[in-house]
Amino acid sequence: MNESRPLRLAVLCPHFEPDTAPTGDVMTRIVHELAARGHELHVVTSLPWYRTHSIEPGWEGRWIRRETTPWGSITRVNPFPGGDKTNLVRRALGFVGFSALTGITSWRGGRVDAVIAMSPPLTMGLTGWTTHLVRRGSLVFNIQDVFPDAAVRTGAITNRHVIRVASRLERVSYHRAAAVTVLSEDLRVNVAGKMSAGRRDRVHVIPNFVDIEAIRPGERMAPLRAELGIGDEPLVVYSGNVGFSQSLELMFAAARELPDATFLISGDGSAKAALVAQAAAEPGLTNVRFSGYQPKERLSELLGIADVHVVPLRAGLGNVSVPSKTYSILASGRPILASIDAGTEVPRILEASGAGVSVAPDRPDLFVAALRELLADPAALAARGAAGRTWVEAAASPAAVARSYEELVLRLPGCRHIRSDGR
Repeated sequence: MNESRPLRLAVLCPHFEPDTAPTGDVMTRIVHELAARGHELHVVTSLPWYRTHSIEPGWEGRWIRRETTPWGSITRVNPFPGGDKTNLVRRALGFVGFSALTGITSWRGGRVDAVIAMSPPLTMGLTGWTTHLVRRGSLVFNIQDVFPDAAVRTGAITNRHVIRVASRLERVSYHRAAAVTVLSEDLRVNVAGKMSAGRRDRVHVIPNFVDIEAIRPGERMAPLRAELGIGDEPLVVYSGNVGFSQSLELMFAAARELPDATFLISGDGSAKAALVAQAAAEPGLTNVRFSGYQPKERLSELLGIADVHVVPLRAGLGNVSVPSKTYSILASGRPILASIDAGTEVPRILEASGAGVSVAPDRPDLFVAALRELLADPAALAARGAAGRTWVEAAASPAAVARSYEELVLRLPGCRHIRSDGR
């Protein structure tokens, strides 16, 4: 950093440690890396709720909780969670309530150099903008998934009035930001195409990262295999959100054709109940297992017990979403079979790293054939996994990502280093 005084930043995000959401892990590490570079940060986030979609024990009773930290502060507010993830109206109202409470809470504390707001939910764009108006720091809008594109393409949202309102909110939010950050070149093209020509240079690619110290290649026969009732047979794993964007029926198709392998779906989400019911109703799917999210401290173990990890997205979603677990899988030294649109970010990563194979989305025949070929050569699988680990060590470190955010803020119009008393 060239300046003598630290940046002072407001960070608005839906999840933060100890919450377990992947986006929470991302923002938590970015904050800690920026703090390690000497900056002052004030985080406004939700009370922990992601694992069960209800506020976790020990955090109930108060809508707002504040704590000071060595690098600034954390304010946690009620996320208004709804237990039924398929109730889109209830979820939308919860997002609006959380975003409004986050905005009001984030206005206190004096001037900042920048406001970093994370989406989803999309409503955080306007929340960040109001905080920018009050605290005068330029708005950096961090996009993890492009909404409403993914919801529309999966059929989760079909009402044209809702789509029109969401699309309008999306464009307004982009134009209110001094900078928009996205995870890949695909997302940059998508977002920039929705902005006026004179503002498209405000969209910047800053990828997510993986903690290569916390996630390392581990033992294939770690205790978690036995705990889940899995032996030493080939194990194919999907871990993450079990939603409608993921083509997890591909796991069922492969389980039918490869009865000597076990297929584990680890996670929770709006599509899980239907998948569990389908597997239970079909006698030939006894080699499909389900588990909930594993604690963060066991993520490396979960990733390590797999022989192959699956990263599936339905057709048309490859340029609106980058599966957050991709880098973590590479760090674990395990290979990937992706089922995603060609020419998008994950296939590019696999080609660059040599860590896996990508096939066209929603094609069970191609998916099964590729998986069969991968499992037939354990030595080649190990080589692919090692190549992925080597690549991610060089390309996706937390320090590099934090430095990119620091440099972006320093380039924003009107940014100045301000005193810790807020003047």
